[in-house]
Amino acid sequence: MPWPNRIRDGRYRFAGQSHQLPISEVARNNAIHGLVRWVTWQVEEAEPERVRLAVELTPQPGYPFWMRFEAGYQLTMGGLEVTVAASNLGRGPAPFGAGAHPYVQLAGHGVDDLVLRIPASRRLTADGQGIPTGAVEVEGTEYDFRDWRRIGRFMLDTCFSDLPKEGWTVELGVRPGFDQVRVWADSAFPYVMVYSGDGVSPPARRRAGLAVEPMTCAPNAFNSGLGLLVLGPGETFRGRWGVSRGG
Repeated sequence: MPWPNRIRDGRYRFAGQSHQLPISEVARNNAIHGLVRWVTWQVEEAEPERVRLAVELTPQPGYPFWMRFEAGYQLTMGGLEVTVAASNLGRGPAPFGAGAHPYVQLAGHGVDDLVLRIPASRRLTADGQGIPTGAVEVEGTEYDFRDWRRIGRFMLDTCFSDLPKEGWTVELGVRPGFDQVRVWADSAFPYVMVYSGDGVSPPARRRAGLAVEPMTCAPNAFNSGLGLLVLGPGETFRGRWGVSRGG
């Protein structure tokens, strides 16, 4: 937060004003993964099975908006459940997006060994900066994972859209219906980025796990508007996602 994935060249316009964010993905000249990933969050609640954290983001160059963010993590019999919230504490509207970047794996199996199911009918094409250039149907292409398919050596660094509006589940397994791990999200997250870990460092860890990233908006949404949320003064966003096992 306050945006997932990338903003091209760290630049955007909002409410008639131009803004320049710090370039945090130097190789591609983008601003990536928001502004609160490396700041200190405060623990507001802690129990053996759950924790709730919060941080206040004060106005700054590139993002002159006053926000409060919360993230809660709870272990249940079904797995891990995460709740996120964002509140606009300022006097004017604020652009906003949220995302998460969990890597999931099955012990003893790399990405190549596993089968995958993604309930998405479209994907976003992207340029060399990782910025969307359009949307295409997955049907009849190698990106169609609506039915179980083995990943093999296929490389994924892809944003999928047109997911079920009520919420979605991405499933990873040793084989269909057996020993699965699932990443799910509610209707607040209409996009999911799936990354096969080909650029992970150190190289020995590449393709050891699959990143399944719930996102409220598309990459570069501050410029394209795809899924961008605008929170008015006093308005709060809430969403839920999680990880579970099955099979």
